[in-house]
Amino acid sequence: MKQREKKNTLHIIPLGGLEKIGMNMTAFEYGDSIIVVDCGLAFPTEDMPGIDLVIPDTTYLKDNISKLKGFFITHGHEDHIGAIPYVMQDFDVPVYATRLTQAIIEHKLKERGMTRSVKRKQVKYGQTINAGCFRVEFVRTNHSIVDAAALAIFTPVGTIVHSGDFKVDYTPVFGDPIDLQRFAELGKKGVLALMADSTNAIRDGFTMSERSVGRTFETIFSEHKKNRILVATFASNVDRVQQVINTAYQYNRKVVVEGRSMVTIIGLAQELGCISIPKGTLIDIEELKNYPENKTVIITTGSQGESMAALSRMASDMHKKVSIHKGDVVVLSSTPIPGNEKAVSRVINELSEKGAEVIFQDTHVSGHACREDLKLLYSLLKPHFAIPVHGEYRHLQAQQKIALEMGIPEKNTVLMRSGDVLEVTENALKVTGRVQAGSILVDGLGIGDVGNIVLRDRQNLSQHGIMIVVLTLDRARGQVVVGPNIVSRGFVYVRESENLMDEAQKVVEEAVEKCLRRRVTDWGKLKSVIRDSLGDYLWKKMKRDPVILPIIMEI
Repeated sequence: MKQREKKNTLHIIPLGGLEKIGMNMTAFEYGDSIIVVDCGLAFPTEDMPGIDLVIPDTTYLKDNISKLKGFFITHGHEDHIGAIPYVMQDFDVPVYATRLTQAIIEHKLKERGMTRSVKRKQVKYGQTINAGCFRVEFVRTNHSIVDAAALAIFTPVGTIVHSGDFKVDYTPVFGDPIDLQRFAELGKKGVLALMADSTNAIRDGFTMSERSVGRTFETIFSEHKKNRILVATFASNVDRVQQVINTAYQYNRKVVVEGRSMVTIIGLAQELGCISIPKGTLIDIEELKNYPENKTVIITTGSQGESMAALSRMASDMHKKVSIHKGDVVVLSSTPIPGNEKAVSRVINELSEKGAEVIFQDTHVSGHACREDLKLLYSLLKPHFAIPVHGEYRHLQAQQKIALEMGIPEKNTVLMRSGDVLEVTENALKVTGRVQAGSILVDGLGIGDVGNIVLRDRQNLSQHGIMIVVLTLDRARGQVVVGPNIVSRGFVYVRESENLMDEAQKVVEEAVEKCLRRRVTDWGKLKSVIRDSLGDYLWKKMKRDPVILPIIMEI
């Protein structure tokens, strides 16, 4: 779907962030203006072998590039900023964000040599930016990373409030509580639609304050004075790191921050004054050997069981500086993201086998609003329409039910899918069409060059292995000069399957000879015959279906 007809209606087009957790990106279009909220990535699932990252398809934005006015970022998590270095290669518009979010974005761009090519505008809470026919205000919220914001988007048809990822925390570790007063003011003036975070809409009650985890850390430190303590958490959870450092300082322990992303973000937060580290508390990992183990704390990445993260490498004895041993206490201060449960269990088992005590109960609070927090936001804003965002379908559906409980008529709510075009007027909203949307796969430096066909080949190779058939033919005489030779990878262990390989070679020889007797000179047909005959034999013999790759050389 390319250039849309110009109408005096607002179009809201989610290009990612629905049906799954991650890859958040939403376009707002009115007349000749488009703004985009967030630009996130998703991490590959198990059925994406070799893929590093997944980013949204921005074809619609490219087709309407003349309308694009800017990207507005709610906070600094990967699922909201991670695609910026890839997406901004195609667009020359500003990226607006608060200070820590902007600092993390700048670091990402610096790694790819893009700081000069991407315009960045740092904004403050309460500041309003004009972008075409839109005005956008950043409103303070709380989340599991500092400097999170909701967006009040003033459009010609009314005010849209996009919550970003948020929670209501009256006692945040750093900074001020969520600006409920501003939300109330917006509600009093009139809010056309609320697009709220649905991630925890299935959970009852209120989300606990981040400070509640601090009390858990105090208990753990007081009960394990003779042990080395390792704490694994998200690199971006600066407030969690702050509480670990506070507790370590209280118990006279030195702190090491380990993991590339953790070191980067904590360094940026320290530069901006978003974290306070008592002098002499933080030490380099090389200095660990200078202190008794029960006087040290290691804060590390890897709480989601990521295979290359620092904690996983420690658990598998692959880390150069730290190894886990009996008596260590490892605190997993996060909840497994859906899909990561197996990886987390594997790391817990590896740590336990080495004699470490693993603690994961009551060591984490969510950064997302639960049902009662969402009800509070609805009651303050009093939106005319409810448009749930950020989450799988069940999460969106749960928030829709909350909206209904808060008195919003069902006809004024909508459950969207990525790519839907939602038409919004002052009196109605409805999905009127679709645009191209989906996932672009990133593999190394390649962006989008791995599609469904390549992915399917990789899946087949990973599941069934490959057999390569090599032979040399004399076309003029119609004879096999060398071969066929068969090479197997990931199918069977050749040394223990010599009879199978000999029989497979005979099957190929017979198939080739039959073709040559029939004077088949089209090598494409010959390869097809080899694949079919060998594939049939292997399926009958072993009920396996490897990838068969014939290679014919001619003399």
